[in-house]
Amino acid sequence: MSNSVNRFKSTLALHTTELAAHRESQSPESFSELSPLTTSEVYKINFIFPNGDKYDGECIRTSSGIYERNGIGIHTTPNGIVYTGNWKDDKMNGFGKLEHFSGAVYEGQFKDNMFHGLGTYTFSTGARYTGNFNENRVKGEGEYTDIYGLEWSGNFHFTAAPGLRLKFKM
Repeated sequence: MSNSVNRFKSTLALHTTELAAHRESQSPESFSELSPLTTSEVYKINFIFPNGDKYDGECIRTSSGIYERNGIGIHTTPNGIVYTGNWKDDKMNGFGKLEHFSGAVYEGQFKDNMFHGLGTYTFSTGARYTGNFNENRVKGEGEYTDIYGLEWSGNFHFTAAPGLRLKFKM
């Protein structure tokens, strides 16, 4: 397993704990109105979009007067997709967790609303990939664990993964 995957796995638990603590510390009452956190125009909001999506978290007011998600927040869709994590420029950026209603979960780095950087994608079947992502695609060193618990490691390139190595547990 590559050092970058090991480092990611060791920090994943820390980020997960931090996000869970932040999420649990938030009560619906704390979002009832815009309330500035600092003098730099950072607010905590509870916003319902016209399509029914909800956002509870931090935002900033831009120089043009528009509020953008910025900081830590939770975005929930009516069909059960939940993103908990960092926002920048009104997009998922930084560390976060995206839970799909099917049971699939991605936890890791985001850039401009895409899986980008180190992360773990757990399929609804229980199979899991941990490694590098590039614009929503697996690319680079990673590990894939199938539904039987067999672990494959190597270099992934989008839908191809030539030369994967099966890890034997003895």
